[in-house]
Amino acid sequence: MASAAVIGLIVSLGVTPTASADPCEGAAAQAQPLPNQAFEIPSPSRIAPLNRPIGHMPSGANDSAALPKLGLLPSLLKALTPPPQPVQKQAAVVPPKPAPVAKPVQPAPEAAPPSGPPGTSLVGWVTGPDSPNQTIQRFAITGTDLGIMWDNGDPANHQVLMAFGDTSGYCQIPNKQWRYNVLFRSSDGALAKTVAVPDGVVANKYSGSPVWRQGISKQIINTIGQAPDETGIIPTAGVSVGGNQYLNFMSIRDWNSPGAWSTNFSAIAVSQDNGENWGVYPGTIRPPSGGNENFQMGAFLKPGPGDSYLYTFGTPSGRGGAAYIARVAPNLVPDLTKYEYWNGDSGAWVPANPAAATPVIPGPVSEMSAQYNTYLRQYLVLYGNGGNDIVMRTSPAPQGPWGPEQLLVPSSQIPGGIYAPYLHPWSTGRELYYNLSLWSAYNVMLMHTILP
Repeated sequence: MASAAVIGLIVSLGVTPTASADPCEGAAAQAQPLPNQAFEIPSPSRIAPLNRPIGHMPSGANDSAALPKLGLLPSLLKALTPPPQPVQKQAAVVPPKPAPVAKPVQPAPEAAPPSGPPGTSLVGWVTGPDSPNQTIQRFAITGTDLGIMWDNGDPANHQVLMAFGDTSGYCQIPNKQWRYNVLFRSSDGALAKTVAVPDGVVANKYSGSPVWRQGISKQIINTIGQAPDETGIIPTAGVSVGGNQYLNFMSIRDWNSPGAWSTNFSAIAVSQDNGENWGVYPGTIRPPSGGNENFQMGAFLKPGPGDSYLYTFGTPSGRGGAAYIARVAPNLVPDLTKYEYWNGDSGAWVPANPAAATPVIPGPVSEMSAQYNTYLRQYLVLYGNGGNDIVMRTSPAPQGPWGPEQLLVPSSQIPGGIYAPYLHPWSTGRELYYNLSLWSAYNVMLMHTILP
């Protein structure tokens, strides 16, 4: 994958525009809808919020901070992982043989060697008024967050899918065209300026976004009526298995205070048409009790060499909890009775008992993503820590032991509030690309880290 050109420092003074505290208080507020975009979306919930969810605000975020400039951050990567080692199975782990699954689609090869020294850069905006994707004019998206990325597994139409959370549209329209969630699709492997997204086309499952009509992305996961109070349906992880797209999501009960929220449950939605239409498996609902409180947010992890399981990390609602891990045969994703949970006290996987799971990464762990990295020959996770810095850890096995936190993006350099680093599934080598949300702009940026 080609490196992005990087210039300047991300922190600057002078003419850098300030962030808008709300998508409807900055440049996006002046945007005028096209005729086909000017309609009111029925509110998805009787108490659906019309502004950003305050719980997603990182504590200490400065809403009036200057927006970051594109380019390179001051170097931070001084001492990363110890010398790469092959993946090692722990002696206590004797995995059974799961049912065979289809051979996974190989990620797109990296287009060129790294073009610069180790470090982290802001490549460009994925969403919002400053994005080359023109998400206001093309998708009626003025503000959104997350941008969870995964490979669609389709060899004929190889794409990366991106799921976003609470999404606002044109500000002059009643209820601001607010949606629980939306989806983008991209086949961009260069990532020169952003994750490039083509136009959305009605009923075209390979177009840039599922749309209700030309110019407005539709809500992909709707309420399933399992909670009287539901202020959000937020995607937390996505994966493709056997032609199906699986999306883990959480149903929000209350947003509470910055960095804190409570859930009604988490569950898994499925799409058989590349994310165009979704349904929810009732049997995948995890209420926040009985050990399932530790799996309200997720991060799917495809295995490394010699491993046939699909893994899923879990964290409690909010950003204060530890990370846990479970595994399942890939063809059994919708069957929670087939999941096994890592118990570090016994050094074993415990079937069908989420309460047996013990922490594999100590908290605070916020929204996270995970992959097997071919350059490090280690497993790798990204998340936000207690200081709201974006960090990574590495491990020889999904269940650990996980190495120390290694700083990628300090919150002090982007003080508007950064969160939710989601790895691009095609960047599994020395160059990492990942989406990162910025609270003050309430939009998503593409970041680029070159490992030592």
